[in-house]
Amino acid sequence: MGDRTILHCDCNGFYASVECILRPELKNVPMAVCGDPDSRHGIILAKNELAKRCHVQTAETIWQAKRKCPELTLVPPHHEQYQKYSRIVNLIYQQYTDLVEPFGIDESWLDITGSEKLFGDGRTIADTLRRRIREEVGLTISVGVSFNKVFAKLGSDYKKPDATTVIDREHFRGLVWKLPVSDLLFVGKSVGTELQKMAITTIGELAAADRDWLVRRLGKIGETLHDYANGLDNSPVRSIYEEREVKSVGNGMTFKRNLVGLEDIRLGVLSLTDQVGARLRRRGVQCLTVQVTIRDPNFKTISRQRTLESPTSLAKELAEISLDIIQHEWDLRKPIRMLTITANNLVTAEETGEQMTLFNGESRLRKKEKQEKLEAALDSIRGKYGKEAIGAAGILGNDIGIGFLPEDKEENS
Repeated sequence: MGDRTILHCDCNGFYASVECILRPELKNVPMAVCGDPDSRHGIILAKNELAKRCHVQTAETIWQAKRKCPELTLVPPHHEQYQKYSRIVNLIYQQYTDLVEPFGIDESWLDITGSEKLFGDGRTIADTLRRRIREEVGLTISVGVSFNKVFAKLGSDYKKPDATTVIDREHFRGLVWKLPVSDLLFVGKSVGTELQKMAITTIGELAAADRDWLVRRLGKIGETLHDYANGLDNSPVRSIYEEREVKSVGNGMTFKRNLVGLEDIRLGVLSLTDQVGARLRRRGVQCLTVQVTIRDPNFKTISRQRTLESPTSLAKELAEISLDIIQHEWDLRKPIRMLTITANNLVTAEETGEQMTLFNGESRLRKKEKQEKLEAALDSIRGKYGKEAIGAAGILGNDIGIGFLPEDKEENS
């Protein structure tokens, strides 16, 4: 069996590029998409090429960017438009193969192995996609072409914007091995720091390292990264028809001001778990684990989780568990900048057999059924009149920024 042909297509400066389609005059000035300059969400989310030439960087604060580029035009994000253009681009990809796997809103892998007899080789299809998306949509993409997903992604990062890079089996060592190890998929900050301590700075040095030594130092990820560096990634590109299994549902928020004390924290938790519970019920699943992530004003972050005796999708139970975790794991005198609550280890209704305990099982189940009916009624009202039609009284008129929360986070397998 021959090699596969995998493309990784990455939209260049996606948010900023979409904004320039919506407002063409932005193409002629250095501009950046950013969070609210008056809030603590004020960071750069994306920038155009003119801003990039001024050394404006994604994820830096607005004041840092303005110091580098005083004439920088700031634009608020329009997420519904980004979703729209992401769908348009992926529909074009799907005209060449049904093996299209999105990797975030602006990136996708395509397996075109079975399409080459119809549309040409990998480079030809990549160049065709770049031309079509530029002409038909108004965006540019960079495309990596390779025999596996990891090297295809390296290829799309190798040259930007609007470029095709081919990394084939015969020549990958000369191109890939000289790159910084941080360019490799899943080498995040913590793994990168550990590799640096091991004097591994390039992908080639990682490929040449002793596999057992990497496993001893890094655990299973060391084995995976060694395979990646040596071109041994065989992971498939998933079909558009393959159902995406949701592995977790969560919601997080950076508050308008720090949460201080139990009542502040309770208010934040109630709002977050209300959204998480509703999302679980809408999907017909319950969770067996609750995870709470806390960040303080100095960006120190802790994450703690608890396995439940029985699965739940009830906001009331999620809130009680989350508050108990926080009270046991956090000094309530310390301020909290951000909270995230995530429901993990999801199970369907068919898998959730409730077993009554000898003494209080029947009473507990009756209470749970009553709460389920209450929260189902809330779901119905919100479905008819909107998310903010009804909620906890304490949330009204708050000064911590709770209103419409950010989109719930879903983690897929």
